[in-house]
Amino acid sequence: MRDFKKYDVWQSSHKIVLDIYQITSTFPKEELFGLTSQIRRSSVSIPNNIAEGCGRNSDKEFAQFLNIALGSLSESEYLLFLAKDLKYIESEAFERINEGLNTVKRRLYQLRLKLIK
Repeated sequence: MRDFKKYDVWQSSHKIVLDIYQITSTFPKEELFGLTSQIRRSSVSIPNNIAEGCGRNSDKEFAQFLNIALGSLSESEYLLFLAKDLKYIESEAFERINEGLNTVKRRLYQLRLKLIK
């Protein structure tokens, strides 16, 4: 069994979630059950699926959970972009988090490739 906390990609994605929670705490209250909730759920799904995949018995199963994490990452990217366009977050915060998401995306792809070879 793998320890998800030892994976750099999990650690990076967890830090992004913490960042997103901090940033979304300033979103308008009318977005609490809309964009705030959705962006939080999609971002939490990234490290959550890495962790769940680590608990699986095969590399193939782990790789499938990494695919799900990649889908959640893409969703988070869009929601972050939307929040920027709605002026809920500043461009600098968007760029910082988006850069982190792109780094996590590259690492997830690399890890997935190692698992399916």
